[in-house]
Amino acid sequence: MDFKTTREHAIEIFKEALEAANPQRCVLEHVLLEGDTLRIENREYNLRRYRSVFVIAFGKAAPSMARAIEEVLGERITDGIVISNSYPPFSFSRLRFLLSSHPIPDERSLLAAKEVLKLLQVTREDDLVIFLISGGGSALLAMPSPGLSLEDKRKVTEMLLVSGVDTHGLNAVRKHISQIKGGGLLKHALPAQVITLVLSDVVGDKLDVIASGPTVPDSTTFEDAWRVIEALRLEHKIPPQVVVHLEEGRRGNIPETLKEGEFDPEKVQTVIVGSNFKSLIAAEKKASEFGYNPIVLSSQIHGEAREVAKVVAAIAMDVERLDIPIKKPACIIFGGETTVTVTGSGRGGRNTEMALAFSMEIMNRNIVGLFCGTDGIDGPTDAAGAICDGKTRIRARQINLSAREHLSRNDSYTFFERLGDLIKTGPTGTNVMDIGVVIVNHT
Repeated sequence: MDFKTTREHAIEIFKEALEAANPQRCVLEHVLLEGDTLRIENREYNLRRYRSVFVIAFGKAAPSMARAIEEVLGERITDGIVISNSYPPFSFSRLRFLLSSHPIPDERSLLAAKEVLKLLQVTREDDLVIFLISGGGSALLAMPSPGLSLEDKRKVTEMLLVSGVDTHGLNAVRKHISQIKGGGLLKHALPAQVITLVLSDVVGDKLDVIASGPTVPDSTTFEDAWRVIEALRLEHKIPPQVVVHLEEGRRGNIPETLKEGEFDPEKVQTVIVGSNFKSLIAAEKKASEFGYNPIVLSSQIHGEAREVAKVVAAIAMDVERLDIPIKKPACIIFGGETTVTVTGSGRGGRNTEMALAFSMEIMNRNIVGLFCGTDGIDGPTDAAGAICDGKTRIRARQINLSAREHLSRNDSYTFFERLGDLIKTGPTGTNVMDIGVVIVNHT
């Protein structure tokens, strides 16, 4: 089995998926300026009606999204702020850039939130506020609820991340210990006209989950947040003042997050400009160009990484043996976001762990699997993910490398680093969750 060409194809298919999630491209595909009329989807805005135009961008893709808006609106922008976790390789003419922290908020996150709220204080009913939101926004823009400190919020976030909580559970808690999440920013921006353009990084593209939904109504409650804490058995580990705050909220002594019906929907437009599914469609097209029979399984894959790996491997082996659900040569494409319950002390993220578990299932089979995060960062590592094939475990054994032992230690990064099979893209400037590319060739 010669996997060289197949591996190259898998990498090129992933690159095509990444390009479809290019934030600048995604924004420009949805925003058009003709004269004084700004068109976004099915709505038009006469810019002569507005006293000022403000732009607030935050998230991993914020710089590129903001660059697109500057390209469209130029000097029509009155003021604005761009917040991300790495410096962009370009400068802005109308906007200010602030460096913040991700995935754990720090003082820079608090400063960024203060600057945003300071800007929103001057907005009026005849202003236009454009929010550009992408993954990572929850940590990059942080202002704890009254009575809570940033350290309280940081401790809770750290405990939740280590516990293996999914994005929905994480954000349910975050929104209820924050002044700006769960529609909080929208409260500060109204009664101005508000437009939010979103690059989705969550399973199902739920608007109230992306960056903890700062500009949309929130469907979760204090009760939901508490259930997450209880389910993970963290009620006796998180700071006591957070426990008190959540309990007060459950009793109705603290106002809930923004709900449907509490604002005029005509004053608000929210549009998803990029998503995991959009990237999967681009990957599908590229796979066809290479001559594979592609199938998009889902953009909503979630669950424990090593268990999802077993399911995907089972599908790939049915393709290899039975030509179902699609005939060889086939390319199985999927997306979403898995989780890892950390029990060992090794290095790795959900994508490298999934690749390691997958490699154990496909030994000696003519199958290649690539699993990568679109943001270029897999958990706490500098890799986007890893690539493996039917010979991965054989090559590992030749250098005394045990796949089973590394998986038990959650040490997938070290495993693939020694094999030279880590995928390192560096920060991509986008984030639409993870992509899986599995290629099954003729034996």
